[in-house]
Amino acid sequence: MPGYVISCSSTVDLTREWLESRDIKYVYFNYALDGVSCKDDFGVTNTPSRLYAKMLAGQDCKTSQVATGDYVNLWRPYLEQGLDVLHPTLSSGISGTYNSACAARDVLAAEFPERKVYVIDSLAASSGYGLLMDALADKRDEGLSIDELHDWCEEHKLELQHWFFSSDLTFFVRGGRISRVAGHFGGLLHICPVMNVASDGSLAVIEKIRTKGRAIRRVVDMMHETVRDGKDYTGKVFISMSECPDDAQAVADLIRAEFPRIEGIYTFGIGATIGVHTGPGTVATFWWGKKRA
Repeated sequence: MPGYVISCSSTVDLTREWLESRDIKYVYFNYALDGVSCKDDFGVTNTPSRLYAKMLAGQDCKTSQVATGDYVNLWRPYLEQGLDVLHPTLSSGISGTYNSACAARDVLAAEFPERKVYVIDSLAASSGYGLLMDALADKRDEGLSIDELHDWCEEHKLELQHWFFSSDLTFFVRGGRISRVAGHFGGLLHICPVMNVASDGSLAVIEKIRTKGRAIRRVVDMMHETVRDGKDYTGKVFISMSECPDDAQAVADLIRAEFPRIEGIYTFGIGATIGVHTGPGTVATFWWGKKRA
């Protein structure tokens, strides 16, 4: 058994059961719905359908990052047991939580000078962040030391490809990522923006494509262009979606047909922290491939 634990935040957009089966520790992000504080707790406090219904009804929803004290409370028990900690955070291009985690590391370094706490900026989001954590669990189980795992993560994290589209622009408009005029005409023309996560961990709109079917096709085309080993890819694909299971299934079916050697395709719900900004109608697809430029 390794002398360390790996941990993440609930913004990996997996499930509690998945994380616990892989022995990955976690801390909750937070959000406020009409001023009421909630945990991004894998849909326990608010199921996605309930959350989006409240948002569409006009309730104000704001996210907040993990506080330094929450990280301290997560890690201290393991350090007291003589274990070290490796914690990749949600991308710094999306959240300031990396800085909070570093502050917690520094607090605990004074208390446990003999222990290691590695904080890594994953430069990843949603189930792409989850796919990274899943790979780290594999490498830990293969016997890598915490130092080796830290170095592996830093070397390979940008090989995670993130591609997603949305068929509902409502919350992209509210969040200022798309103008109201563009959102209005985009809705009339059935525009589906195709986006990715850039190498600095920020979100970028790559193309604006008419019709959802073409957006699905474009995401799979990008997989052909960027995936490791091309059609012979044998890794995992994670998909996260916000209340549009049929769209996620369409993506999965197309990938399965065109990448026959794939290990598995796993679909998860987008959690509250990410979902507050995307709203319903978003499908995100993640795989291992070329390093993001």
